[in-house]
Amino acid sequence: MGKIIALANQKGGVGKTTSSINLAASLATLEKKVLLVDADPQANASSGLGVDIRQAETTIYECLINDIDIREAIYTTDIKTLDVVPSHIDLVGAEIEMLQMENREKAMSRLLEPMRNEYDYILMDCSPSLGLITVNCLTAADSVIIPVQCEYFALEGISKLLNTIKIIKSKLNPKIDIEGFLLTMYDSRLRSANQVVEEVRKHFQELVFKTIIQRNVRLSEAPSHGIPVILYDADSIGAKNYLALAQEVINRNEKH
Repeated sequence: MGKIIALANQKGGVGKTTSSINLAASLATLEKKVLLVDADPQANASSGLGVDIRQAETTIYECLINDIDIREAIYTTDIKTLDVVPSHIDLVGAEIEMLQMENREKAMSRLLEPMRNEYDYILMDCSPSLGLITVNCLTAADSVIIPVQCEYFALEGISKLLNTIKIIKSKLNPKIDIEGFLLTMYDSRLRSANQVVEEVRKHFQELVFKTIIQRNVRLSEAPSHGIPVILYDADSIGAKNYLALAQEVINRNEKH
């Protein structure tokens, strides 16, 4: 049975899409079968894995709104065991279109449940908001990875997200847990970065992943080539960080 993990933080620019792409690619490199669902209208995770969004005929939008089988929206990538369901800018309007739907918070659940048997991990890249699509992702997920950038104000907004998760847990999805807080964009030379690491670890303790994602030029270059960093430069610090994170996720889940 596959595990469904959402990557969410309503604060933009925290490395959420980068983490979605590269964690998915690293899990696949470690021989797991992975599906990445791009649930962000910006569709950066789709293009970062080589999907030409202009050419994509079926996306997560059509699946949610027109009830199309998600299998029709699955695209392969350059990594054999990694597939992606792309997003589309139309997803911006989906929230309004979904208002009429019955059980509208569970649309994503209905799409993803049958896919559990086909993948080891299903990751969802959520949009930087707490709208209906993100609520759908959290309702479908077994757990959430929360990326936190190592900069001032990093903890701002987290309480809002945790509160949303709490509400979803009590009303829509009792099984949801926090998979972990992921520290991103770390620069060891900055005192502020080290303070954030300390603060987050003090606050959330064993919920914080041991792996820290460091600032790395290769990580920011890879998406423009439509490939994850592990294919762009496997020796880069970014590739090594995400492989370590993938191993940590696997270890956490295979212990249980």
